[in-house]
Amino acid sequence: MKRVIQRLVLVAVLIAGGAMQAVAGTWLTDVEEAKRAAAKKGVPIVANFSGSDWCGWCIKLDEEVFAKEEFLSYAKDNVILLTLDFPRRKVQSKAVSDQNKALASKHGVRGFPTVLVLDATGKELAKTGYRKGGPAAYVEHLKQLIAK
Repeated sequence: MKRVIQRLVLVAVLIAGGAMQAVAGTWLTDVEEAKRAAAKKGVPIVANFSGSDWCGWCIKLDEEVFAKEEFLSYAKDNVILLTLDFPRRKVQSKAVSDQNKALASKHGVRGFPTVLVLDATGKELAKTGYRKGGPAAYVEHLKQLIAK
């Protein structure tokens, strides 16, 4: 029981401190924070436009790729993860909702999932979405997009 409480306290501290990107496999939700992190690390941003609680292909991409250790291990050192969600049932702040709508409009996102590779200024470098093959194939696909 003591370990569970310690872990819960640690998670609360990380969330309160805004340090969620420091935990491997976490996704930021603020584009400005993602840009700062990308500039600091010198890596691109992988921005996932998702309907996380209603879009079947989004859920499939999350389960088959984004939640897998192989993808998360690659992402930890090579990209900044940014989720731009468009939920139907989940509660989302107005600021996050407005930001996500503005970015979708700016980048011409019309369907979900759409995954963009952005530079540290927010400039679009590549656009993709769901792809078969699991995490290894997706990582290779991202590497090719980033190399262009």
